[in-house]
Amino acid sequence: MRGRQSVRDMVLSMLAVGVVVWVGYLFLPHDADGDGVRTVEYKVAATSAKRAAPYPLLAPEGLPAQWRATSVSYNPASLGGGKGNAWHLGFVTPSGQYAAVEQSDAPRDEVLAATVAGGKPDGVSEAAGRTWERLQGTKSRALTVQEGGGTTVLTGTASYEELAELARALK
Repeated sequence: MRGRQSVRDMVLSMLAVGVVVWVGYLFLPHDADGDGVRTVEYKVAATSAKRAAPYPLLAPEGLPAQWRATSVSYNPASLGGGKGNAWHLGFVTPSGQYAAVEQSDAPRDEVLAATVAGGKPDGVSEAAGRTWERLQGTKSRALTVQEGGGTTVLTGTASYEELAELARALK
């Protein structure tokens, strides 16, 4: 008789747990249609970084809502072990690719090595009144320009066209 009670108790326990899980699923928020991208606000960080940076820090203005910011940081040289002041702003583009603004006053070769692995020259692009050098890396591509004491790199898996759109929005 003891064996049947154990099986019956186990089945009842599993049913009770199943009901709790089902009720939790119904009432806890979940977004089955979302893509899992967590967006961040970057305008306040950009304003603060512009005051701190020793070079003209660039951040986009007027990008369409389909450009979703996913990461933002400013690291002064005093915290970066002497590797220069570094600004980073990452996006998911309208096509679902990644694009980032990377700026630093570290030596240009170091900035490029850190942002575009295996980058080889791939021509030039004109955007926002500047001539940007194009680089094709092993897993990403970039547009880069050096001016005002810093190196600006627009990099990611985004196409050159999307990187140029980002360049046009930089202020």
